[in-house]
Amino acid sequence: MATVKPIPDDMHSVTPHLMCEGAAEAIDFYVKAFKAVELARMPGPGGKIMHAMVRIGDSTVMLADVFPEAECGTAGPKALQGSPVYLHLYVEDVDAIMAQAEAAGATITMPAADMFWGDRYGQLIDPVGHRWSVATHKEDLTPEQMQKNMESAFGCGDGKA
Repeated sequence: MATVKPIPDDMHSVTPHLMCEGAAEAIDFYVKAFKAVELARMPGPGGKIMHAMVRIGDSTVMLADVFPEAECGTAGPKALQGSPVYLHLYVEDVDAIMAQAEAAGATITMPAADMFWGDRYGQLIDPVGHRWSVATHKEDLTPEQMQKNMESAFGCGDGKA
């Protein structure tokens, strides 16, 4: 009998599991916006998705439709009027991915810009309400350099972290 691995191959220790009002729409968006690859889709009652998985870059994202009527009741960001959680995505070209995501239906909430910590960084909300931050790392900086850049950018601080 084969030994089962406690952590499956190609999975990381922490994996986002998104509840969506429209999981199929979310999958379509992630494919168009982030070049996701659909790995699995398990249909549920009423045409909803019970469980699905996509791979974005080297990471897996699980998702499912909400089932508010179920005993374990779930809600997505639309029902909750937003989410305080951001999914962070590092990419080769943040400007291209932000444009691609917007063309696929995202709402850009912060256009990509060079940031004091060395990334070019932007934020968006996908069509089902999940928040994403997208970045390309441009420069390796020490904590002291980041602090100095932050103080210069915001005109604040006394030089003490």
